[in-house]
Amino acid sequence: MGRPELSQNRSMAILNKARDGGYAVPGMCCYNIESIIATVRAAEAAKSPAMVLLFPWAIEYANASLVRAAADAAHTAKVPVSLHLDHAQTPELVRRAADIEGAFDSIMCDMSHYEKEENLALTRELVAYCHERGIAAEAEPGRIEGGEDGVAETADLEAVLTTPEQAEEFVATGIEMLAPAFGNVHGEYGPRGIQLEYDRLESINRAVGDRVRLVLHGADLFTEDIFKNCIKAGVSKVNINKGMNKHYAAVQEEMRGKPLTSVIEAGTDRMQAAIEKYMHELGSAGKA
Repeated sequence: MGRPELSQNRSMAILNKARDGGYAVPGMCCYNIESIIATVRAAEAAKSPAMVLLFPWAIEYANASLVRAAADAAHTAKVPVSLHLDHAQTPELVRRAADIEGAFDSIMCDMSHYEKEENLALTRELVAYCHERGIAAEAEPGRIEGGEDGVAETADLEAVLTTPEQAEEFVATGIEMLAPAFGNVHGEYGPRGIQLEYDRLESINRAVGDRVRLVLHGADLFTEDIFKNCIKAGVSKVNINKGMNKHYAAVQEEMRGKPLTSVIEAGTDRMQAAIEKYMHELGSAGKA
């Protein structure tokens, strides 16, 4: 089954409805079939839209096999679920992913490790490539600090906070989703803790929020109150990684030596419960 036209893109239908409804949709960072199944089951159980997120690692590890399994699970769900590629950090990876037929609904063209002008030029080129294939695109103006499992290491690069002016420049590349840097961090927040600049996020939303959906990265440790503040400031998509995957790892430790099928099933159930909790905190439960 091929992708819908860009005007009927699954990811954007989900996020536009979230923006209009004043809630956010969880983007669950999946590394295996268990987390993919857990995301779809949670969405169906909570009657919530959702997005399955894969990293480029999934393609490097299994070519298109895991991608196709994820696309099948997402696109046959009883509620709206889309498939997104997060942090595709080279032009070659973006094109390779976009060329997998009937797979990704959206791709993050993450050129944030380049200097601004090259980031803009590459993003514009890759957004056009995605659009030709009916795929929506996300980009990261500035640079969100930290690193994440499955993503090329950028933790040694200095964070660059996003300005409304930068956001405007990136919207001009044709993106549909924008991931601002406003004090959020990939991975661990360290001794300083969570220090978000809500004023910065609100100013970005005032500048471009009528044209793109805002995406929150680095949200694993956030409380429901922080989520609500971010949604109020314009966020429509919230990426979750360890907040789901740590539960699978815990089950593997707890059930070491048990039959593998029982470990897989228990891990899937534990992740599903965690995802449903996020859906209620983000306000997406009951919205599908």
